Amino acid sequence: MLDITSLKKTFLDELNSVTKLAEIQQLRVKYLGKKGLLTSKLKLLSALPPEERRSLGRSVNELKDLIETEIDLKESLLGEKERKERLVSEAIDITLTGKYTPFGREHPINKVLAEIADIFVTMGFGVEEGPEVELDYYNFEALNIPKDHPARDMQDTFYITEDVILRTHTSPVQIRVMEKVKPPLRFIAQGKVYRCDADISHTPMFHQVEGLMVDTDISFSDLKGVLEAFIHRIFTPETPVRFRPSFFPFTEPSAEVDIGCIFCDGRGCRVCKGSGWLEILGAGMVNPRVFEMVGYDPEIYTGFAFGMGVERITMLKYSIDDIRLFYENDLRFLRQF
Repeated sequence: MLDITSLKKTFLDELNSVTKLAEIQQLRVKYLGKKGLLTSKLKLLSALPPEERRSLGRSVNELKDLIETEIDLKESLLGEKERKERLVSEAIDITLTGKYTPFGREHPINKVLAEIADIFVTMGFGVEEGPEVELDYYNFEALNIPKDHPARDMQDTFYITEDVILRTHTSPVQIRVMEKVKPPLRFIAQGKVYRCDADISHTPMFHQVEGLMVDTDISFSDLKGVLEAFIHRIFTPETPVRFRPSFFPFTEPSAEVDIGCIFCDGRGCRVCKGSGWLEILGAGMVNPRVFEMVGYDPEIYTGFAFGMGVERITMLKYSIDDIRLFYENDLRFLRQF
Protein backbone atom coordinates (compact mmCIF):
# COMPACT_ATOMS: atom_id res chain seq x y z
CA MET A 1 0.00 0.00 0.00
CA LEU A 2 2.91 2.32 0.78
CA ASP A 3 4.30 1.60 -2.73
CA ILE A 4 0.96 2.54 -4.36
CA THR A 5 0.78 5.79 -2.36
CA SER A 6 4.35 6.66 -3.37
CA LEU A 7 3.57 5.87 -7.03
CA LYS A 8 0.54 8.18 -6.90
CA LYS A 9 2.60 11.04 -5.48
CA THR A 10 5.34 10.53 -8.07
CA PHE A 11 2.78 10.56 -10.89
CA LEU A 12 1.11 13.78 -9.69
CA ASP A 13 4.48 15.52 -9.36
CA GLU A 14 5.47 14.48 -12.90
CA LEU A 15 2.05 15.50 -14.24
CA ASN A 16 2.41 19.00 -12.79
CA SER A 17 5.76 19.41 -14.52
CA VAL A 18 4.39 18.49 -18.00
CA THR A 19 4.11 21.50 -20.35
CA LYS A 20 3.80 19.89 -23.84
CA LEU A 21 1.44 17.43 -25.49
CA ALA A 22 4.31 15.15 -26.50
CA GLU A 23 5.30 14.81 -22.82
CA ILE A 24 1.73 13.75 -21.92
CA GLN A 25 1.94 10.80 -24.28
CA GLN A 26 5.27 9.77 -22.79
CA LEU A 27 3.75 9.93 -19.30
CA ARG A 28 0.80 7.77 -20.40
CA VAL A 29 3.12 5.10 -21.74
CA LYS A 30 5.32 5.26 -18.61
CA TYR A 31 2.43 4.42 -16.27
CA LEU A 32 -0.24 2.71 -18.38
CA GLY A 33 1.73 1.09 -21.22
CA LYS A 34 2.27 -2.66 -21.56
CA LYS A 35 5.47 -2.32 -19.52
CA GLY A 36 4.26 0.65 -17.48
CA LEU A 37 4.77 1.11 -13.76
CA LEU A 38 1.11 0.61 -12.84
CA THR A 39 0.67 -2.27 -15.29
CA SER A 40 3.51 -4.13 -13.58
CA LYS A 41 1.69 -3.75 -10.23
CA LEU A 42 -1.44 -5.31 -11.68
CA LYS A 43 0.56 -8.30 -12.91
CA LEU A 44 1.84 -8.95 -9.34
CA LEU A 45 -1.65 -9.24 -7.84
CA SER A 46 -2.08 -12.87 -8.94
CA ALA A 47 0.76 -13.92 -6.62
CA LEU A 48 -0.83 -12.45 -3.45
CA PRO A 49 -3.18 -14.15 -0.96
CA PRO A 50 -6.90 -13.52 -1.73
CA GLU A 51 -7.41 -11.05 1.18
CA GLU A 52 -4.44 -8.89 0.21
CA ARG A 53 -5.22 -9.23 -3.51
CA ARG A 54 -8.71 -7.75 -3.04
CA SER A 55 -7.56 -4.77 -1.01
CA LEU A 56 -4.48 -4.00 -3.10
CA GLY A 57 -6.39 -4.57 -6.39
CA ARG A 58 -8.94 -1.94 -5.38
CA SER A 59 -6.15 0.58 -4.67
CA VAL A 60 -4.37 -0.17 -7.94
CA ASN A 61 -7.61 0.26 -9.98
CA GLU A 62 -8.41 3.50 -8.17
CA LEU A 63 -4.95 4.80 -9.04
CA LYS A 64 -5.38 3.67 -12.64
CA ASP A 65 -8.66 5.57 -12.94
CA LEU A 66 -7.03 8.63 -11.39
CA ILE A 67 -4.06 8.50 -13.79
CA GLU A 68 -6.32 8.13 -16.87
CA THR A 69 -8.60 10.97 -15.75
CA GLU A 70 -5.76 13.35 -14.89
CA ILE A 71 -3.85 12.59 -18.12
CA ASP A 72 -6.98 13.16 -20.27
CA LEU A 73 -7.70 16.44 -18.48
CA LYS A 74 -4.11 17.64 -18.80
CA GLU A 75 -4.04 16.62 -22.47
CA SER A 76 -7.19 18.61 -23.16
CA LEU A 77 -5.85 21.71 -21.39
CA LEU A 78 -2.46 21.59 -23.15
CA GLY A 79 -4.12 20.97 -26.54
CA GLU A 80 -6.31 24.04 -26.13
CA LYS A 81 -3.34 26.10 -25.00
CA GLU A 82 -1.24 25.07 -28.01
CA ARG A 83 -4.12 25.79 -30.41
CA LYS A 84 -4.46 29.32 -29.05
CA GLU A 85 -0.71 29.91 -29.29
CA ARG A 86 -0.69 28.65 -32.89
CA LEU A 87 -3.59 30.92 -33.82
CA VAL A 88 -1.67 33.89 -32.49
CA SER A 89 1.64 32.96 -34.14
CA GLU A 90 0.05 32.07 -37.51
CA ALA A 91 -2.37 34.98 -37.61
CA ILE A 92 -2.76 36.63 -41.04
CA ASP A 93 -3.22 40.37 -41.32
CA ILE A 94 -5.99 40.54 -43.92
CA THR A 95 -5.47 44.30 -44.25
CA LEU A 96 -2.00 43.82 -45.83
CA THR A 97 -1.60 44.35 -49.56
CA GLY A 98 -1.57 41.05 -51.48
CA LYS A 99 1.51 39.75 -53.31
CA TYR A 100 1.25 39.79 -57.12
CA THR A 101 2.31 36.57 -58.84
CA PRO A 102 2.84 37.11 -62.57
CA PHE A 103 1.46 34.53 -64.98
CA GLY A 104 3.73 32.92 -67.54
CA ARG A 105 2.97 33.12 -71.25
CA GLU A 106 3.63 30.80 -74.16
CA HIS A 107 6.80 31.77 -76.00
CA PRO A 108 6.03 33.18 -79.47
CA ILE A 109 8.17 30.51 -81.15
CA ASN A 110 6.27 27.69 -79.42
CA LYS A 111 3.01 29.46 -80.15
CA VAL A 112 3.70 29.61 -83.90
CA LEU A 113 5.13 26.06 -83.94
CA ALA A 114 1.88 24.76 -82.48
CA GLU A 115 -0.17 26.82 -84.91
CA ILE A 116 1.79 25.47 -87.91
CA ALA A 117 1.39 21.89 -86.69
CA ASP A 118 -2.36 22.36 -86.16
CA ILE A 119 -2.81 23.65 -89.72
CA PHE A 120 -1.03 20.70 -91.31
CA VAL A 121 -2.66 18.14 -89.01
CA THR A 122 -6.07 19.36 -90.20
CA MET A 123 -4.85 18.67 -93.76
CA GLY A 124 -4.12 15.06 -92.82
CA PHE A 125 -0.37 15.34 -92.16
CA GLY A 126 1.22 13.41 -89.32
CA VAL A 127 4.00 14.75 -87.09
CA GLU A 128 7.42 13.05 -86.89
CA GLU A 129 10.59 13.73 -84.90
CA GLY A 130 14.26 12.88 -85.28
CA PRO A 131 17.60 13.33 -83.48
CA GLU A 132 19.26 16.75 -83.29
CA VAL A 133 22.71 15.13 -83.23
CA GLU A 134 22.71 13.56 -86.68
CA LEU A 135 24.86 11.47 -88.99
CA ASP A 136 26.37 13.17 -92.03
CA TYR A 137 24.69 10.51 -94.17
CA TYR A 138 21.15 11.51 -93.18
CA ASN A 139 21.82 15.24 -93.07
CA PHE A 140 23.61 15.45 -96.43
CA GLU A 141 24.41 12.35 -98.49
CA ALA A 142 20.95 10.73 -98.49
CA LEU A 143 19.56 14.13 -99.53
CA ASN A 144 21.74 14.18 -102.66
CA ILE A 145 24.44 16.35 -101.09
CA PRO A 146 27.68 14.28 -101.23
CA LYS A 147 30.84 15.42 -99.44
CA ASP A 148 32.21 17.37 -102.42
CA HIS A 149 28.88 19.01 -103.31
CA PRO A 150 29.00 22.86 -103.40
CA ALA A 151 25.57 23.00 -101.70
CA ARG A 152 27.30 22.14 -98.42
CA ASP A 153 28.71 25.66 -98.48
CA MET A 154 25.13 26.96 -98.17
CA GLN A 155 24.95 25.54 -94.63
CA ASP A 156 27.63 26.41 -92.07
CA THR A 157 27.73 23.16 -90.10
CA PHE A 158 28.70 22.31 -86.51
CA TYR A 159 30.83 19.15 -86.77
CA ILE A 160 31.23 16.89 -83.74
CA THR A 161 33.28 14.35 -85.70
CA GLU A 162 33.79 13.88 -89.43
CA ASP A 163 30.57 11.86 -89.64
CA VAL A 164 28.55 13.27 -86.71
CA ILE A 165 27.07 16.77 -86.77
CA LEU A 166 24.38 18.97 -85.29
CA ARG A 167 21.64 18.77 -87.91
CA THR A 168 21.43 21.83 -90.17
CA HIS A 169 17.80 21.22 -91.13
CA THR A 170 14.95 18.84 -90.25
CA SER A 171 15.12 17.10 -93.66
CA PRO A 172 17.00 14.07 -92.21
CA VAL A 173 13.71 13.09 -90.57
CA GLN A 174 12.27 12.60 -94.06
CA ILE A 175 14.97 10.05 -94.90
CA ARG A 176 14.59 8.20 -91.60
CA VAL A 177 10.81 7.91 -92.03
CA MET A 178 11.00 6.84 -95.70
CA GLU A 179 13.49 4.10 -94.78
CA LYS A 180 10.87 2.59 -92.46
CA VAL A 181 7.53 3.43 -94.11
CA LYS A 182 6.30 2.66 -97.60
CA PRO A 183 4.13 5.16 -99.53
CA PRO A 184 1.64 6.69 -99.40
CA LEU A 185 2.76 9.00 -96.61
CA ARG A 186 2.51 12.65 -95.60
CA PHE A 187 3.93 14.24 -92.48
CA ILE A 188 5.73 17.26 -91.11
CA ALA A 189 8.94 17.23 -89.02
CA GLN A 190 9.61 20.09 -86.66
CA GLY A 191 12.34 20.97 -84.18
CA LYS A 192 15.64 22.71 -83.49
CA VAL A 193 18.42 22.97 -86.09
CA TYR A 194 21.93 24.43 -85.88
CA ARG A 195 24.20 26.51 -88.12
CA CYS A 196 27.31 28.64 -87.53
CA ASP A 197 25.60 31.95 -88.14
CA ALA A 198 24.60 34.89 -85.93
CA ASP A 199 23.23 38.37 -86.76
CA ILE A 200 19.91 40.25 -86.55
CA SER A 201 18.25 37.69 -88.80
CA HIS A 202 20.20 34.49 -87.92
CA THR A 203 20.98 32.58 -84.73
CA PRO A 204 23.19 29.48 -84.21
CA MET A 205 20.11 27.56 -83.08
CA PHE A 206 16.70 28.06 -84.68
CA HIS A 207 13.56 26.08 -85.54
CA GLN A 208 12.36 24.55 -88.78
CA VAL A 209 9.31 22.72 -90.06
CA GLU A 210 9.70 20.35 -93.00
CA GLY A 211 6.90 18.65 -94.87
CA LEU A 212 6.82 15.60 -97.14
CA MET A 213 4.07 13.96 -99.20
CA VAL A 214 4.66 10.87 -101.36
CA ASP A 215 2.23 8.80 -103.45
CA THR A 216 1.83 7.45 -106.97
CA ASP A 217 0.35 10.60 -108.48
CA ILE A 218 1.64 13.71 -106.69
CA SER A 219 2.20 16.82 -108.82
CA PHE A 220 3.49 20.35 -108.38
CA SER A 221 -0.09 21.59 -108.35
CA ASP A 222 -0.65 19.53 -105.15
CA LEU A 223 2.35 21.26 -103.57
CA LYS A 224 1.06 24.65 -104.67
CA GLY A 225 -2.41 23.99 -103.27
CA VAL A 226 -1.13 22.78 -99.89
CA LEU A 227 1.26 25.70 -99.41
CA GLU A 228 -1.24 28.34 -100.49
CA ALA A 229 -3.79 26.91 -98.07
CA PHE A 230 -1.19 26.96 -95.29
CA ILE A 231 -0.08 30.55 -95.98
CA HIS A 232 -3.65 31.84 -96.12
CA ARG A 233 -4.30 30.30 -92.70
CA ILE A 234 -1.08 31.29 -90.95
CA PHE A 235 -1.42 34.88 -92.21
CA THR A 236 -4.66 36.03 -93.88
CA PRO A 237 -6.80 34.71 -96.75
CA GLU A 238 -5.92 37.84 -98.74
CA THR A 239 -2.13 37.30 -98.52
CA PRO A 240 -0.64 37.20 -102.08
CA VAL A 241 1.55 34.14 -102.84
CA ARG A 242 4.05 33.54 -105.63
CA PHE A 243 6.46 30.74 -106.56
CA ARG A 244 9.94 31.54 -107.96
CA PRO A 245 12.26 28.98 -109.60
CA SER A 246 15.16 28.05 -107.32
CA PHE A 247 17.60 25.22 -106.59
CA PHE A 248 17.81 22.62 -103.83
CA PRO A 249 19.79 19.37 -104.25
CA PHE A 250 16.97 17.27 -102.80
CA THR A 251 14.11 18.67 -104.94
CA GLU A 252 13.72 19.05 -108.71
CA PRO A 253 12.10 21.30 -109.80
CA SER A 254 12.55 23.62 -106.82
CA ALA A 255 10.94 26.90 -105.87
CA GLU A 256 11.14 29.72 -103.35
CA VAL A 257 7.75 30.78 -102.06
CA ASP A 258 7.10 34.49 -101.41
CA ILE A 259 4.23 36.36 -99.84
CA GLY A 260 3.16 39.93 -100.45
CA CYS A 261 4.98 42.25 -98.04
CA ILE A 262 2.85 42.56 -94.94
CA PHE A 263 4.55 45.82 -93.96
CA CYS A 264 3.75 47.84 -97.10
CA ASP A 265 0.95 45.77 -98.70
CA GLY A 266 3.16 45.14 -101.73
CA ARG A 267 3.93 48.78 -102.49
CA GLY A 268 7.65 48.43 -101.71
CA CYS A 269 9.49 49.34 -98.50
CA ARG A 270 12.81 48.95 -96.70
CA VAL A 271 11.88 45.50 -95.35
CA CYS A 272 11.08 44.00 -98.77
CA LYS A 273 13.81 46.07 -100.43
CA GLY A 274 11.28 47.74 -102.67
CA SER A 275 10.13 44.48 -104.30
CA GLY A 276 6.78 44.17 -102.53
CA TRP A 277 7.54 40.49 -101.74
CA LEU A 278 9.03 38.56 -98.79
CA GLU A 279 10.56 35.09 -99.00
CA ILE A 280 8.73 32.69 -96.69
CA LEU A 281 9.87 29.10 -97.47
CA GLY A 282 11.49 26.72 -99.97
CA ALA A 283 9.83 23.77 -101.69
CA GLY A 284 9.88 21.44 -104.69
CA MET A 285 9.24 17.98 -106.10
CA VAL A 286 11.38 15.29 -104.43
CA ASN A 287 14.49 14.54 -106.46
CA PRO A 288 14.37 10.96 -107.87
CA ARG A 289 17.87 10.44 -106.51
CA VAL A 290 16.50 10.83 -102.95
CA PHE A 291 13.87 8.17 -103.64
CA GLU A 292 16.58 5.80 -104.87
CA MET A 293 18.54 6.31 -101.62
CA VAL A 294 15.58 5.08 -99.53
CA GLY A 295 14.52 2.28 -101.86
CA TYR A 296 11.49 3.95 -103.48
CA ASP A 297 11.00 3.40 -107.24
CA PRO A 298 11.02 6.92 -108.81
CA GLU A 299 9.18 5.50 -111.83
CA ILE A 300 6.23 4.70 -109.57
CA TYR A 301 6.30 7.31 -106.82
CA THR A 302 6.39 11.09 -106.86
CA GLY A 303 6.24 13.54 -104.02
CA PHE A 304 6.86 17.05 -102.82
CA ALA A 305 8.78 18.52 -99.90
CA PHE A 306 8.93 21.94 -98.29
CA GLY A 307 10.78 23.60 -95.44
CA MET A 308 10.36 26.81 -93.49
CA GLY A 309 12.08 28.69 -90.68
CA VAL A 310 9.70 29.19 -87.75
CA GLU A 311 11.53 32.31 -86.53
CA ARG A 312 11.09 33.84 -89.99
CA ILE A 313 7.35 33.24 -89.98
CA THR A 314 7.02 34.48 -86.40
CA MET A 315 8.92 37.69 -87.22
CA LEU A 316 6.63 38.36 -90.18
CA LYS A 317 3.47 37.41 -88.30
CA TYR A 318 4.22 39.72 -85.36
CA SER A 319 6.31 42.42 -87.12
CA ILE A 320 9.52 41.62 -85.19
CA ASP A 321 12.67 43.09 -86.72
CA ASP A 322 15.43 41.31 -84.70
CA ILE A 323 15.57 37.53 -84.28
CA ARG A 324 17.74 37.85 -81.15
CA LEU A 325 14.74 39.16 -79.20
CA PHE A 326 13.37 35.61 -79.08
CA TYR A 327 16.29 34.40 -76.96
CA GLU A 328 17.11 37.34 -74.66
CA ASN A 329 14.38 36.49 -72.10
CA ASP A 330 13.33 40.13 -71.90
CA LEU A 331 9.99 40.08 -70.10
CA ARG A 332 8.96 43.38 -71.71
CA PHE A 333 9.14 41.62 -75.06
CA LEU A 334 7.63 38.28 -74.01
CA ARG A 335 4.65 39.85 -72.22
CA GLN A 336 3.37 41.11 -75.56
CA PHE A 337 2.43 37.58 -76.59
